[in-house]
Amino acid sequence: MGAPADGSGEVQILTGTIENDAIAIYTLPNLQAGDTLTVMMNGTSGNLDPFIAIGGPEVLEEGFRERYNRTVETALASATDPLVAIPEIADELFYAWDDDSGTGYAAALTWKVSESGDYVLLAAGTPTGDTFGDYTLTVGVNAPPGAPSTEGAEIAVPDRLTGRVGVAEVTGTLSENRTSTFSILTDLLPGDTIYAYIETPADDIAPILVLSDYGDKPVRSANLLAPGKNASLQYTADSETGGSRLTVLRHPAADPASNGTYRLLVGLNEPAVLTGTAEPGGRTVIKQPIIVKAAVELDQITDVDQKSENYGVVANIMFTWNDPALAFSPDTCNCPFKIYRSIEDFVKAEGTRWPEFTINNQQGNRWTQNRLIQIRPDGTATYFERFWVTLQAPDFNFRNFPFDTQHFFLRIDALYPEEYFLYADWEGRTVVGTQLGEEEWYITRYWTNVTSTRIENTFSRFSFDFEAKRHLTYYLLRIFAPIFILILLAWVTFLLKDYGKRADVASANLLLFIAFNFTIAGDLPRLGYRTFLDSVLITTFIVSGIVVIYNLYLKWLATIEQKEVAERIDRVMVWFYPFAYLIGLGVTILIFP
Repeated sequence: MGAPADGSGEVQILTGTIENDAIAIYTLPNLQAGDTLTVMMNGTSGNLDPFIAIGGPEVLEEGFRERYNRTVETALASATDPLVAIPEIADELFYAWDDDSGTGYAAALTWKVSESGDYVLLAAGTPTGDTFGDYTLTVGVNAPPGAPSTEGAEIAVPDRLTGRVGVAEVTGTLSENRTSTFSILTDLLPGDTIYAYIETPADDIAPILVLSDYGDKPVRSANLLAPGKNASLQYTADSETGGSRLTVLRHPAADPASNGTYRLLVGLNEPAVLTGTAEPGGRTVIKQPIIVKAAVELDQITDVDQKSENYGVVANIMFTWNDPALAFSPDTCNCPFKIYRSIEDFVKAEGTRWPEFTINNQQGNRWTQNRLIQIRPDGTATYFERFWVTLQAPDFNFRNFPFDTQHFFLRIDALYPEEYFLYADWEGRTVVGTQLGEEEWYITRYWTNVTSTRIENTFSRFSFDFEAKRHLTYYLLRIFAPIFILILLAWVTFLLKDYGKRADVASANLLLFIAFNFTIAGDLPRLGYRTFLDSVLITTFIVSGIVVIYNLYLKWLATIEQKEVAERIDRVMVWFYPFAYLIGLGVTILIFP
């Protein structure tokens, strides 16, 4: 290339994106011996920590990256400090390289060409970290520091995959319950063209493609009027566009009961997609759903209201997710992480969506003590909320009361469809406190699961469930023990020969059982079915009622001067009485559902 006569040289400015541990490759053609090459790379978004290197044509040969990776692995296997090994490897493989010689984490180098020929410029994130984001690359030949860009200069030629080219493949199923789905596309620049092709093995769903802008306004469609097994479309953006959606729908003319699979190819600046033969790879074309790991810490159960079928809890909700839009370079704020103490501060600062949610079985207000969001440089966010709330418990079933096991749950529903955020279990983080504060109940087991709910779209749901049983001491001492004593006292009265007194005691027992029933009814809703304790009390009602009638009958026999007959009957009944209770309770236990 050589130095121009005026000595000003040439400067070229390029922009690009490093993503998914990728390397941007530029060819530096026809450099001349004696040329001075200057390169500076600055990260402009994300947490990109730039790294640049100059190599020979062998860098483009197949297997070079595998050779580089093997060299690094060998060095690490020998217990070498990677921070020492990688610079040594870079010195061996490249003519020149740099990591942090620019301002902050920017990379900058100056290299004098020793031999005329073609060279290769590599631009990437630092090998010692997982960094990504947009960048600006300034390449100069024989230009003084700070020289402006030269119009028409072409010092570095981007490799095809370094440019905005990529292909993504998606497979899925449409059914009667899920008649559509959509994919969120990468942001488009003016001149970018989106290509899409869909095919199905049969005509059962006759898929429709609709490309919409950020406001869900359709800009292209395919197969709307002519149902078929495949469809394709293309669209060229005339301005910078973000949030475009490609929707796949089952054709209205398709059999409503049919379930059909499909294969979808989406390409950015790759027309081969329209033939259905393009291979996936290159730049990201479809934004994948962000996986949100969720967990619940149950600290306290404040109340269980059986009549209203709800319960109060003090708990913590925690989320963690990685969103590249949140990534930042620590040198921009001189901080290892950011903390926001309110959702409003987070949205104002980051200007991005977050995995907003609602508690599906919440009753009334959720009283929040605090909310914190921590952002790491790589875009990993952690959300923490401590709150008190009353939750519905519609699955209460009192049939085995007071030996019942009740099901409690907390349902967290995402407010964005699954195409944006998808819940997952944050393994090992969901816990139950050791001092729950609810003395009547104790938790026997708890678990989490992730499901989906369908309204117009499909939304992710995270569920925290637990089962609890009652401490039985209260019921044994306050209900069953008094019942047993009353039954025993009624039996002792059989030793009396005054049948009138015996009838009075039996009647008093009957009234006490009725009082027990009202006491228990005050704790439970007005049920449409009987409980185990109801059956026990009903059995005692029946037996006590029979005893009252029996004693009145004996009294009548005594009044008509047949006391000997009454005594003969009583000698049998005094032993039959306890067995009547035992038989009645046994039958209750056996037939109770």
